[in-house]
Amino acid sequence: MFSLKVDEQISLALVHPSFAPRYVQLAKDNYEQLAKWLVWPPHCKTEQDFQGFISRSLHDYADGKSMVCGIIFNGELVGNVSFNNINRSLKKVEIGYWLAKDFNGKGIITRVCEKLIEYAFEQLDIDKIEICAATENTASRAVCLRLGMTLEGVITHAENINGRIVSHAVYGLSKT
Repeated sequence: MFSLKVDEQISLALVHPSFAPRYVQLAKDNYEQLAKWLVWPPHCKTEQDFQGFISRSLHDYADGKSMVCGIIFNGELVGNVSFNNINRSLKKVEIGYWLAKDFNGKGIITRVCEKLIEYAFEQLDIDKIEICAATENTASRAVCLRLGMTLEGVITHAENINGRIVSHAVYGLSKT
């Protein structure tokens, strides 16, 4: 199973069926925060829902299409990070993430993304990293800036998040 040590506090582990009960609890405890920026929370509430997500994620990982990992902080599963899309022909990956609210403000997502960027450039021979964040999601946009990413543009009416249409700020970082 794929795993990656980020630092002394954080590691990443490829999603595993054993994560499903913890994901259910995290989704329940952090519902408001997650549903504000992500489409899936209203549709993914049970262990069976998360087992399906994990199964699809592992299938896509085996096919080289994506890589979905749990974020482990001091031995506790606290969120999720992924290469949502690995596009080998464009040599580009798109990063997505979410974190339990009790762990915000500790630099976890920034450190995790730094490690994934390094991994993508050095191990996957990727040339371009992309992160899309809702224009109003100031926390995620700040992560992009801390990572040294450049705002490449805004896509209006990019996503319907549970009945609310949002625009996306698209950030990029090139290997060169």
